[in-house]
Amino acid sequence: MQTIELTCASAIIKFLKNQYIEIDGVQSQFVTGLMGIFGHGNVAGLGQAIAENPEGDFPFFQAKNEQAMVHSAIAYSKSLNRSKIYACTTSVGPGATNMITGAATATTNRIPVLLLPSDIFANRIPNPVLQQLEHPLSHDISVNDCFKAVSKFWDRINRPEQILTSLPEAMRVLMNASETGAVTICLPEDVQAQKYQYPISFFEKRVYIQRRMPPTSFEIQNLKKILSEAQSPLIVAGGGVHYSNASSELKEFCEKYKIGCSFTQAGTGCLESNHEYALGSIGTTGNLAANSIAENADLVLGFGCRYSDFTTASKTQFKNLDVKFVNININEMDAKKHGGFSIPADLKATLAIMNSDQSRHETSSEYQGKIKSLKEAWLNEYQELTHPQKKADDKWHQSELIRVLNDFTDESSTIVHAAGGLPGDLHKLWRSKDAKDYHSEYAYSCMGYEIAGALGVKLANPDREVYAVLGDGSYLMLNHEIVTSIQENKKITIILVNNFGYQCIHNLQRGCGGRSFGNEFRYRKVDKELDGERLSVDFAQNAQSLGAKVFNAFNEGEFLDALKAAKNEKGTSLIYTEVEPSTPLKGYSWWDVPISEISNDQKVQKTYKEYIEQKKEQRFYY
Repeated sequence: MQTIELTCASAIIKFLKNQYIEIDGVQSQFVTGLMGIFGHGNVAGLGQAIAENPEGDFPFFQAKNEQAMVHSAIAYSKSLNRSKIYACTTSVGPGATNMITGAATATTNRIPVLLLPSDIFANRIPNPVLQQLEHPLSHDISVNDCFKAVSKFWDRINRPEQILTSLPEAMRVLMNASETGAVTICLPEDVQAQKYQYPISFFEKRVYIQRRMPPTSFEIQNLKKILSEAQSPLIVAGGGVHYSNASSELKEFCEKYKIGCSFTQAGTGCLESNHEYALGSIGTTGNLAANSIAENADLVLGFGCRYSDFTTASKTQFKNLDVKFVNININEMDAKKHGGFSIPADLKATLAIMNSDQSRHETSSEYQGKIKSLKEAWLNEYQELTHPQKKADDKWHQSELIRVLNDFTDESSTIVHAAGGLPGDLHKLWRSKDAKDYHSEYAYSCMGYEIAGALGVKLANPDREVYAVLGDGSYLMLNHEIVTSIQENKKITIILVNNFGYQCIHNLQRGCGGRSFGNEFRYRKVDKELDGERLSVDFAQNAQSLGAKVFNAFNEGEFLDALKAAKNEKGTSLIYTEVEPSTPLKGYSWWDVPISEISNDQKVQKTYKEYIEQKKEQRFYY
């Protein structure tokens, strides 16, 4: 057996460079490069290895925050329908644990990302080392054990030869459409630098074929039968439609069977919004059309969705007592939700079979007419919501901003959002023109994802105009990757919507009967609560100091001018605007937020009684 002597770190880089994925006959390098921040745990290990990479064909991407780095890697892979990833490396201790939130974001969203956090010495001789957490239970525990709960595969490499079995398993999980998520390989800092005689065959090109798992004939026949009996079906399209590259098959299916299609946050864009059967957003952040059809649906076709509580309106959205579920999802856990008929198969392959079926069953003309009339009714409401009545001295509304941005952007643009009030309003109001014009991280709804995520989208799609849309709360949490976008010459446009606090939760707080408390950004009065004047934060100056070109816009005309100017910029820009703090849009369904059962506040008591009544609408779908 031929061998080659390498350090463990060098062997990891050499191995990762030669991992390929094949989807529908097209091969591509799976691990594009390495994102990282170096510290004493990895600078002489993985850092030295990538610096000495002889081919120079595995680029290093320098991040400014470890959590943001993982967010960029997630957005990169999500944009490319999980066909490529970046690996992420950190030093020991805080550098490693900073990635845990990112790991949870990846796994919750079913997005592959490879995490390579450094770990404490395997030989234990210098223990306790700098940044080591000493645990009284075992000397084998480090902070990296925290990754176990948020990883789809986890391992610790205590000897350099252990990567021979660990890395292939990591690749299997990452490229498995039904199992993918965060994979964490912990690398003790001494092991990274240790040498070993590795088999040369370990570094040969490996191709992992991502097979499209077809449905069985029984599943297809049963689906046809259930479909033929349905009078008012509804499709709930999730992110799996994108990841399966099944948008064209979905469109054909809707047109063949004439069924309305609603979208989760991750599924938005599966069909263009102007398509005849595109109903738009469903659930807690859903619109009039989709939610009205959902309430009476006797059949829910879950296509690549995971049925979050926002999608099901906390299990109150589907009110038909005889409703049935058919779930087509490569992830068997998601396919079996709500006790529906489970088809754990590839969505694209399944829809292709259904579309080729010669026997036709179309919905009734009455059902089709209902879809048309509800879409028209929703468009009328859309006009009202995006052209709100205001007093002369009011700031403009978030819904107006969304309309202007939506009208300005085209098929080659992508908006990125994740947390606060913006995702709900965007889900309800955004009218997609292209499958990739709407990038939402809402499975984990992680504040701070937006700017880093926009950078990841830009890395994946250099020719697209990418817009990070976020509030002041998210900006204050993670804005560091403005610097990275400038360093890497990856232009993004940041739209910072200042509503002076955590207004999404502020609205929820008051909607639950509570008083305003702790959610607005205000000065503390002496010996009193945070209920003084609003904080004065110069976000524009902050962004400018990080290198961004800044535009201010405080109304529709100024915002449109700023969008035009930012598009002509070669580098990263930030558009700063202020909106009315409390302008929640009309809702069309419920969300379960428990109300205090005991309170001296009469508003809370009243809200609790209403809550109990709404709880009666909840159903256990099985």
